[in-house]
Amino acid sequence: MSIQNTTHLNFCGDAREALEFYQSVFGGHLAINSYADFGMPAALPGADKVVFGLVAAENGFRLMAYDIPGRTGGSIAGGGSTRREDNTTLTDQAMFVSIGSDSFDDLQGFWEKLSAGAAIVEPLAASAWSAGFGMLTDRFGVTWSLNVTTA
Repeated sequence: MSIQNTTHLNFCGDAREALEFYQSVFGGHLAINSYADFGMPAALPGADKVVFGLVAAENGFRLMAYDIPGRTGGSIAGGGSTRREDNTTLTDQAMFVSIGSDSFDDLQGFWEKLSAGAAIVEPLAASAWSAGFGMLTDRFGVTWSLNVTTA
């Protein structure tokens, strides 16, 4: 048996912009359907918002997102923040998105793109457990953890 786990992010109006950004970072195929595509009258507020969104890349990256009906104000639902203090990561966010690769160079490329407009929690560098680890909260409020997965 085989299963696939795909992160699904819930946004308050910014899902389209976030999905387009993540495709620019990780590559792959982008699929976006709006509420209007599924029958909501186009004249209604929110009909242009994302009801189904997916980025799927050949490198294994997959991410889904949608806009919560009636929610505006942008960013990810739930919000919160993550920061480093006294060598400890402190957060009130429910989840992080973790990306692992056996190539530091690949991670560095993703890091450079994700970090545009981001708050850096932990710079991408060698750590006690990895040849490369970094954490940032992107401009949409999503916290990413990047890690080299081999010794």
